Amino acid sequence: MKKYVILIMTLSLFMLSACSLEPPEWAKSTKDGKKKDIKIGLSISTLNNPFFVSLKNGVTKEAKKLGIEVVIADAQNDSAKQTSDVEDLIQQGVDALLINPADSSAISTAVESANASNIPVITLDRSAESGKVEALVASDNIKGGEMAANFMIDKVGKGAKVAELEGVPGASATRERGKGFHQIADKELDVTAKQAADFDRTKGLNVMENLLQGNPDIKAVFAHNDEMALGALEAIQSSGKDILVVGFDGNEDALNSIKAGKLSATVAQQPELIGQLAVDAASDVLKGKKVEKNIAAPLKLEQKK
Repeated sequence: MKKYVILIMTLSLFMLSACSLEPPEWAKSTKDGKKKDIKIGLSISTLNNPFFVSLKNGVTKEAKKLGIEVVIADAQNDSAKQTSDVEDLIQQGVDALLINPADSSAISTAVESANASNIPVITLDRSAESGKVEALVASDNIKGGEMAANFMIDKVGKGAKVAELEGVPGASATRERGKGFHQIADKELDVTAKQAADFDRTKGLNVMENLLQGNPDIKAVFAHNDEMALGALEAIQSSGKDILVVGFDGNEDALNSIKAGKLSATVAQQPELIGQLAVDAASDVLKGKKVEKNIAAPLKLEQKK
């Protein structure tokens, strides 16, 4: 009887060991002997912005190269819709989630839902405040804000009156770009006005019109993205003033404006590279490889010649 019990225990341990060595679901072979196709979900804050269109293109190109299927959901800058979108992607059985949060706090619930379903999460450009995220793929937004402030000091001088157009309140990119900017500007410049324009070109135009009325002597403007910068530039040109404008992203419209001698500068990101790196990180995680918690894409200041 004793030998029988020992035999049963040995077999049980063997079975447990065998189970622990099984590959993840995506790596298992189907009945015909082929490996299960990998499917990742991409939840993007908005496709009404060239930067995020480029980011999406980076994801789809790299996924195609690796033979990975991508399911895309556009949150349209609506955090409630994005939470619902992520829940839908989870129900569709994606193997990994790439999330570009519209709001870093609001997305946390969706990240936690993915965690509960054992679906790895990679965030792009913006972080999530809570929940387990395998990696954040983004530019160094704080450094970018510092680059913008230093450029403005170099062009308009210390102590100059400047304004700031902030992004979506609650987005990590808004906080970080503002933090980097103020770390320099609060000591070397006079930030006389700042207001949110939600990363939107039309809002950037409208907010800039209002700021010009209340602050007619500002010398420069830092916008947290190129869309707002281009809107602000339009308002400035209509006013007939000569005010330096610095954006952030390096999207095509901004670069063309710089070449035309209109926009002063942009802190250029590489959105396609961010998308590519996010897919690579997801692929590595699914293979059981360790990835860096913060994967940085380089920045470059593009300016008028």
